[in-house]
Amino acid sequence: MNAKARSLTEIHLAVLLFGLSGLFGKLIILSPTIIVLGRVLFSSIFLMMIILYLKKDVKLKKKKHYLYLIMMGIILALHWSAFFKSIQVSTVAIGLLTFSTFPVFVTFLEPFFFKEEIKLSDSLTAVVTLFGVMLVIPALELGNNLTQGVIWGIISGLTYAILSMLNRKFVKEYSSFVIAFYEQFIATLVLIPFYFLLRPVINLKDILLLVVLGVIFTGISHLLFINSLKNLKTQTAGIISSLEPVYGIIFAVFIIREILDLREILGGIVILSTVFYSTLKAK
Repeated sequence: MNAKARSLTEIHLAVLLFGLSGLFGKLIILSPTIIVLGRVLFSSIFLMMIILYLKKDVKLKKKKHYLYLIMMGIILALHWSAFFKSIQVSTVAIGLLTFSTFPVFVTFLEPFFFKEEIKLSDSLTAVVTLFGVMLVIPALELGNNLTQGVIWGIISGLTYAILSMLNRKFVKEYSSFVIAFYEQFIATLVLIPFYFLLRPVINLKDILLLVVLGVIFTGISHLLFINSLKNLKTQTAGIISSLEPVYGIIFAVFIIREILDLREILGGIVILSTVFYSTLKAK
């Protein structure tokens, strides 16, 4: 297998693992906050072991960078908590599809972060995406579980878009491993108090699932994704990443028997089409 073929295999595997991570929102009967706490705890431990093995320097260049990374860790905790909340109150499909709106948020946030103008085509993309989201919503009622799932999913997409913009500021300064470690370590510290507030009853099965979620579906998938970028164009990586909800939805059908209705399928097609378009246009 040549280098490019290996990288394509690695990125598809990484995106598959990203997509499957949403299933843990249904498999683990704990609050979203506790699920995320377990995820970032075991992932940050795994990443620290990799950093020590590779002998990477974790010291930051400026004091203000610590403040930025603290903020990024808090946003990461909010993002994943909203993501799992969306899945728990609705379905894996709705959680993944509404989270996938984040490239549209990025389109509007980039001008704010990087002093660029918003183009008409970007506004049209947002309108089409909103139409796709409206198709997914069965009824505009806050008491409806699926509607709540859409709202939490959109919050997840928005917070991830903000995190992406902040990551873009630091990725040239530090290794992706170091950034990921700081974000997940800070998220762990932020979420630990919720363990004592909620006092969850955690059994051995939950712990094992959280270890798998943190190490394999977060830490290893992150390493695979980063390693694949050595031999792939950014555009290729962006397009393949758009398959994350597709993988997740397919496995949700077979593993937990979540079947999509026609509205969800149509809404998903519209949302994913705008995601593909935004990715191609951005690159």
